Amino acid sequence: MLGVSIATLRRWETEGKLVPVRTAAGHRRYEVEQLNPKFSPATIDKRRTVAYARVSSHDQKNDLERQKQVLELYCAKQGWKFEVIADLGSGMNYHKKGLKRLLNDVIESRIQRLVLTHKDRLLRFGAELVFSICEIKNVELVILNQGEDTSFEEDLANDVLEIITVFSARLYGSRSRKNQKIIDGIKKVVESN
Repeated sequence: MLGVSIATLRRWETEGKLVPVRTAAGHRRYEVEQLNPKFSPATIDKRRTVAYARVSSHDQKNDLERQKQVLELYCAKQGWKFEVIADLGSGMNYHKKGLKRLLNDVIESRIQRLVLTHKDRLLRFGAELVFSICEIKNVELVILNQGEDTSFEEDLANDVLEIITVFSARLYGSRSRKNQKIIDGIKKVVESN
């Protein structure tokens, strides 16, 4: 766990830096908290609950406020001390300030629980990877609206629409009429299937 040799552990014992508990047979046993303080009960109890909200564009600011209210009400009802992190940006943008802060806090074991309104509010692609990291770091994941299971085709159509939206916004500018016509045309095709 520490990446040191047995000789180093013995030297630390002699110096009083790391004192093991001895078994009846004389074997050394170390408490996990001694080896890594971030696993001590006191440290785990200091981890916090974070509620994360995200929308893709400025036009959806009302939805962002609604998400934040839902998250705040839910966390308060559970009696959790919590913080809300909100982002404005595409679900395919991995460079959002709030998302980076959230991921850093998960990796540094500062979060006990992550609360989302929907799975896709975190990321459009890669959310499962973040969820796996949360599992490894013992972060409880709470998704309020699991929603109905969608078919593979519906998920694929939504993903393709998101990709086209992002690339067309980059090519033509997100406020361009031409971009909006392309998006509207693609939406009609996807919805007709």
